[in-house]
Amino acid sequence: MTDPTTGAPAVPPEVYREAAGRLAPVLPVLTDLGERFAAAGHDLALVGGPVRDAFLGRTSNDLDLTTSARPDDIEPILAAWGDTTWDMGREFGTIGAQRHGAAPGGGDLVVEVTTYRADAYDGQTRKPVVAFGDDLEGDLVRRDFTVNAMALRLPDLTFVDPHGGLLDLAARRLRTPAPPEVSFGDDPLRMMRAARFAAQLGLVAAPEVVAAMTERAGTIEIVSAERVRDELVKLLLADTPRPGLGLLVDTGLAQHVLPEIPALRLEIDEHHHHKDVYEHSLTVLEQAIDLEGGDVPGPDLVLRLAALLHDIGKPATRRFEDGGRVSFHHHDVVGAKLTAKRMRALRFDKETTKAVARLVELHLRFHGYGDGQWTDSAVRRYVTDAGPLLSRLHLLTRADCTTRNRRKAQRLAAAYDDLEARIAELLEKEELGKVRPELDGHEIAATLGISPGPVLGRAYAHLLEIRLDEGPIGQDAARARLLAWWANQPESTA
Repeated sequence: MTDPTTGAPAVPPEVYREAAGRLAPVLPVLTDLGERFAAAGHDLALVGGPVRDAFLGRTSNDLDLTTSARPDDIEPILAAWGDTTWDMGREFGTIGAQRHGAAPGGGDLVVEVTTYRADAYDGQTRKPVVAFGDDLEGDLVRRDFTVNAMALRLPDLTFVDPHGGLLDLAARRLRTPAPPEVSFGDDPLRMMRAARFAAQLGLVAAPEVVAAMTERAGTIEIVSAERVRDELVKLLLADTPRPGLGLLVDTGLAQHVLPEIPALRLEIDEHHHHKDVYEHSLTVLEQAIDLEGGDVPGPDLVLRLAALLHDIGKPATRRFEDGGRVSFHHHDVVGAKLTAKRMRALRFDKETTKAVARLVELHLRFHGYGDGQWTDSAVRRYVTDAGPLLSRLHLLTRADCTTRNRRKAQRLAAAYDDLEARIAELLEKEELGKVRPELDGHEIAATLGISPGPVLGRAYAHLLEIRLDEGPIGQDAARARLLAWWANQPESTA
C-alpha cells in the first residue's frame, strides 16, 4: 500500500500512533505554535532528527522546525510564543526561541525555526549559496538522509515522508533523498555524517551510498578541520563506534581525515607472528568502552581516542627480525608524536591533545611490570608519570589485552590487579597523588642561599627524584641530601 499523495509506502497507523505517543508531551505546545504560524498565513512543520527520534523511542527538548515564513516574519511569532528569542543565523533563515517549563518534566523547550531552504553549493567549499524555498517537499529533498527527511505538519499533525525514510529506519538502511553523488557533491560533510549515523543509530549505508562515498572521498578535504573533528567526536562518543569507523576506512574517507587508522591494516607476515593491528585497535576501543564507569564515566573522549590511536606508531616502527619475528620497538613514543600531530591537524584543543598523546606514550609501561617485580620506586614513577590520567591508563592497559589465550589473559589481568593493589596501598600511605619534594622552592632557596632560576629548578628535580626513589624521608634528611648534592656541583653552577 502506498501513500496516494507521495507514492511512498504508506505508514502503518499503529507505527504512527506509537511515535505520536512519544511526542505527546510536547504536542500541545507545538500545536499552539503551529496555530500561531497558520494564523499569520505560514506553514510550519517539525522536521528531521526529532521526528526520526520519535520513531526510535527517543525524545529531546531541542526541536527543529521548518516554515514557509521568512526570518523577519518568524521572529515576532516566536517572540510572542517564547520567553527568549535569538538570531541563529538570519542569513540562513534560522531563528531560535526558548519557552520555560514547556518541556516534559518541567524543563525548558528550545526550538529552532528555519525557512524552507533550496541551497546550492559551488563544489569548491561547503558554504552554500542560500536560497529560500517555497514548499516542504522541496526542503525535505535537500536534507542529508531519508531518515532525516520526515516531517510532521503543524498544527494538523500530518505525517510527511516523501522519500520512504520510515521504511529505511525500520530496515536500518541509510539512503539519501537525492542521488548520493549529488547530495555528497553539494555537501561532502554528509559523508562523515553517514559514518556517524552508522555508529549512533546502527544504520547500514546502502550500496549506492557507499559507492558515492568511495568515489567522492577526496572532496572531504574542502571541509574545515573543525567540522570534520566535530563529526568524528560524535562518532567516537556513540555506543558502538566500530561500524562508523569501518565505513570511514572502507570508503577511503579515513585516508583523508584520519590516515593513521587505515595504515594499521598491516599485512600479516607469513608466520602469523603479529596480530592484525587495525582489528586489534578496534577491539581495544570496544573493550575500553565496556570498562567505562566509576572514576572514568562514559562516554570518555580521551580514553576512546587513546584506545583507537594507541598503536598508530607500529607501521613506522615495524621490523622483521631473525626467526620470522616482528618487532615494533618504541612504537609508543612514535605513536604519541603521531597522535599529537594528527589531533593538532584536526584542531583538537591543547588539553585533550596532550592527554591522549600522553596515554599513547604510557600504554606499554605496564608490560615492564612482569611478575610483580617492580620496586616501590617504579610504582611511584608509574603513578607520577600518569598523573591525573591514572584512572584512564588503568582502563586503557586492561583494554589492550586482546589475546585469545585465556591463560595469558588471566595472567595479565592478575598482574594488573596486583599493580593496582600496590598503587592503592602506596597512595594511601604516601599520598602519591600529591608527590612533591619534602622541601618546597622557598625552603630550597633558603637552604642553598640562591635565587629563583635554573639552578633552583635542578635542585628541586634532584629532591623529587629522591622522593620517588625512596619515598618520604623527612625534611631534615632531605635538607642534608640537598646540601650533599650542592657540595658536589661544579663551582660555576654553585
